[in-house]
Amino acid sequence: MKRASTYLLAFIAGAAGAIVLLSYFLDLPYLSDISQWLKQTAVLLSAAALLIGLLNLVGVHLGKIGGQEKGWAYSALLVVMLAVTFTLGMLFGLDNRAVVSLFRYVQLPVEATLIALLAVSLTAAGYRLIARRPNLFNIAFMVSAVVFILGSAPWLILPGLAEPFGILRTWLAEVWAVGGARGLLLGVALGSITAGLRVLLATDRPYGD
Repeated sequence: MKRASTYLLAFIAGAAGAIVLLSYFLDLPYLSDISQWLKQTAVLLSAAALLIGLLNLVGVHLGKIGGQEKGWAYSALLVVMLAVTFTLGMLFGLDNRAVVSLFRYVQLPVEATLIALLAVSLTAAGYRLIARRPNLFNIAFMVSAVVFILGSAPWLILPGLAEPFGILRTWLAEVWAVGGARGLLLGVALGSITAGLRVLLATDRPYGD
């Protein structure tokens, strides 16, 4: 019985994936309608999974608050802000002034602070790497980090060097960094295609053994 249910799930997953995939290559009305319905269903299921994960997050933090565990005050702050944001969004919509202000004056400053801390941490890590293992890759990482910092903050260097460092930073960002990012995206795309084909062919069955 278990094996039969596994085969049934494999057939359903393969059929759904094949329909969506073929809809991009074949201009058939019925095929397009079924593909659209399948994608909308997937979006609804993803939203339901997100809601379940949100409820689980709230439950975990409420447990920490009830048990007075270490860091429970941060859990209380998270639950309160989550409740406030969720309530304002549901009652007044995402374009409401209060909701926008929460993101502009709370979320964005926190994200900017974390990015600044990340920049300092990466620079310190690069210095430690050079001190412990001075090889070509570590030196290139440290030099790139210094160039990016000086190119983004010209007041740290002499006025005559601000423009060359800015040009070098732009070149590194638009050529090397973009090239590396595109390579990563191509790798992710190829990996996603491979994983999808393995699911379509029932080689991998994440929905059952």
